[in-house]
Amino acid sequence: MFLGIDIGSSSSKVAIINDNGELAAVSVINLGTGTNAYQTALEDALSQAKITLEDIQFTVATGYGRMNLKNADRQITEITCHAKGVHYLVGNVSTIVDIGGQDAKVIKLDSEGKVQNFVMNEKCAAGTGRFMEVMARVLGCELSDLSAMAEKSTKNISISNVCTVFAESEVISRLSAGEKLEDVARGAHVAIAKRVTGMCNRVGYSPKVVMTGGVALNANLVQALSAELGCEVEVVPHSQAAGAIGAAVFAYEIFNKEEDDNA
Repeated sequence: MFLGIDIGSSSSKVAIINDNGELAAVSVINLGTGTNAYQTALEDALSQAKITLEDIQFTVATGYGRMNLKNADRQITEITCHAKGVHYLVGNVSTIVDIGGQDAKVIKLDSEGKVQNFVMNEKCAAGTGRFMEVMARVLGCELSDLSAMAEKSTKNISISNVCTVFAESEVISRLSAGEKLEDVARGAHVAIAKRVTGMCNRVGYSPKVVMTGGVALNANLVQALSAELGCEVEVVPHSQAAGAIGAAVFAYEIFNKEEDDNA
């Protein structure tokens, strides 16, 4: 059995691949770096696969907190693991949009699923999961309810700022002026979609475009991004755990290559 662990800024993901290269378990805990959430996710994944830690032959760590996992056999960047994970899950992907808790990434792949180019927004929370959390708080709803709220919108509202601080002030002003919650929610989604489209243009995207990360669970945002890009944006199975799945696939491939080399 082969283990992938992805410790992000706001969530911890674990995936297990069996010796046939098949996905045996996936677990996601919405707590990230600085916590022991990955251990909870690991215990859950081991339980799903009906194995113990002693059955794991190789472990790859990825994500923001990967260097903290000293017991991992290998640490691999999240960009590379996301590419591997998405290619494993759906194949034939040209562009990945990954929006995490603290950063947003657009990754361009070749026909074999290898990284050709990427761009990352990591110096501010604009257009990230953190931005979405702030929008939900200002709009008085749970993050999981933001998409349903935006679906009720009947009016296009432009949110000019995606900087979290300025956008919060702008949204409060809009609400004070009498704009409806659902219209402001949709406006926030469109603002993020426009920013991500700019990142896609920088790497030279082309269909097929796949979205990963926790924000991919927001259907209204996915729709807004599809409209801005002019093509359908797909959401992969286990979208939040794509990096962990890629790490597990790397663990499987590295172990078997070393076994072959030593044969």
